[in-house]
Amino acid sequence: MTWHTLRQQSKRPEGQPNWSLADFIAPKASGVQDWIGAFVVTAGINEAEKVTTFEARHDDYNAILVKALCDRLAEAFAERLHKLVRTEFWGYAADEALSNEQLINEEYRGIRPAPGYPACPEHSEKAALFDLLDVTKNIGVTLTENFAMLPLASVSGFYLSHPDSRYFAVAKIDKDQVEDYAHRKGWDIKTAERWLAPNLGYTPA
Repeated sequence: MTWHTLRQQSKRPEGQPNWSLADFIAPKASGVQDWIGAFVVTAGINEAEKVTTFEARHDDYNAILVKALCDRLAEAFAERLHKLVRTEFWGYAADEALSNEQLINEEYRGIRPAPGYPACPEHSEKAALFDLLDVTKNIGVTLTENFAMLPLASVSGFYLSHPDSRYFAVAKIDKDQVEDYAHRKGWDIKTAERWLAPNLGYTPA
């Protein structure tokens, strides 16, 4: 698949670059072998049915509790899988020994950004991710027309292991980048402006 990313365009302090997630993977022309990982996990199988059962009994407390528990389990699953990638599957941090506080502060090497994160705010990138992993067939998670995941207690994203990889906000972008993004995605400019609306640094015509 091709993962389309965006780059910061706001004025940055001297010595601080305008980041793109593409900075954390070796360019194809460099000849360096490099990898990006991808994942989708869920803890929401049968969540909707259980919530509906509680709501039918007017038991809002347990309905909310089920939703919250599923959400927390999905996040824990994503955290656990990322640790396995770092320490076993890719093994670039095989000797990692972090405290719970350090884990909460994300002091480990590597990131797992997801479409919709400030660093990659455009949600339609989930479609290619889902196709790549054949997610619906393998674990039953689907995408809505607006690229929300069902069950809701699901987490998706990419793995980047570069030592300098970090989370950041793309924030506002200019029309030249929107036009370039539209070209890369095979969209017209209006479609790109609709999906990138929260990040537009200008008023569309």
